[in-house]
Amino acid sequence: MSQKNETTVLVLALLITAGLLGGGFWWLTNRSGVNLGGKRINPTNQSAQSTVETFAQVQDVPSGLFSYGGSTTWAPIRKEVDRGIQTVWPKFVLRYTDPTSGAPGSGAGIKMLLNNQLAFAQSSRSIKDEEYQQAQQRGFILKEIPVAIDGIAIAVNPNLNIPGLTIAQLKDIYTGKITNWQEVGGSNLSIKPYSRRIEEGGTIEFFAENVLQGQNFGTNVQFIGTTTEALREVATNPGSIYYASAPEVVGQCTVKPLPLGRTPDQLVPPYQEPFVPLEQCPTQRNGLNSSAFQSGKYPITRNLFVIVKLNGQADQQAGEAYANLLLTQQGQQLLEEAGFVRIR
Repeated sequence: MSQKNETTVLVLALLITAGLLGGGFWWLTNRSGVNLGGKRINPTNQSAQSTVETFAQVQDVPSGLFSYGGSTTWAPIRKEVDRGIQTVWPKFVLRYTDPTSGAPGSGAGIKMLLNNQLAFAQSSRSIKDEEYQQAQQRGFILKEIPVAIDGIAIAVNPNLNIPGLTIAQLKDIYTGKITNWQEVGGSNLSIKPYSRRIEEGGTIEFFAENVLQGQNFGTNVQFIGTTTEALREVATNPGSIYYASAPEVVGQCTVKPLPLGRTPDQLVPPYQEPFVPLEQCPTQRNGLNSSAFQSGKYPITRNLFVIVKLNGQADQQAGEAYANLLLTQQGQQLLEEAGFVRIR
């Protein structure tokens, strides 16, 4: 064979070898779920999960009684969505459990999960580093599975006349730097901010971390037990203000939700425009601005999570099954009907 032919054969062999190696690498990274960014993804599972339409199609739903608990934000989900799950899977029995002491909330639910009092927890905030560490010390891992999007809405008295607030102004109100509505374009009226205590729920923890940015509540903040009590105060006190999960505020007939923005010229309402006057409520109610929540245009949004205990036991199976049920098309539709924004 001539030297020219030998060179041609060698080049072809190298090309074939490179192609086989490249194809094998592509197969490995795609089938195993590894990508070059270091994040593990399983496209096969994701694709299969995204095609699940109904509760009845979800696999590996266990039988038995499973206690769960946590965030008060999840109350509409427990009332509306879980009822549909029980209809389709009557042997997957869910029992909501309050803490033995203290108020219910995301932190309380995760603490109960760590102490083996719950099969899984519902949370309106991410798992904290110390909670991950406590789980590891107990011999298991905590996993958070996002299932819906929620926003924090600001409620004020219907007679307050301002176009909205920036996040910076909201922070200054709750840290005590701004104490009169005149300072943000309103009338000469003292501001009376309400909040639940920080240990009483994921919403308050989320607000303190993301709006107050770690600063303490001002001495002017009045702490109150429940959102129902707070909204009642806001409805009767012209200078009051309160924050809560958007579904708890936007559809109310006695308080007004305020537009929020990162800057004064970018105020975004938590409700669908045009605003439905409160005198038309309850015949007509304001609905959530879902598109602004999904796009992130509304400045205070968060995920709702199912917190699962990865211990290889029935608790893990129950938590993962519950999350998978909520991530079906049927589950997402029911979450939307309960007042939250679908995540897919």
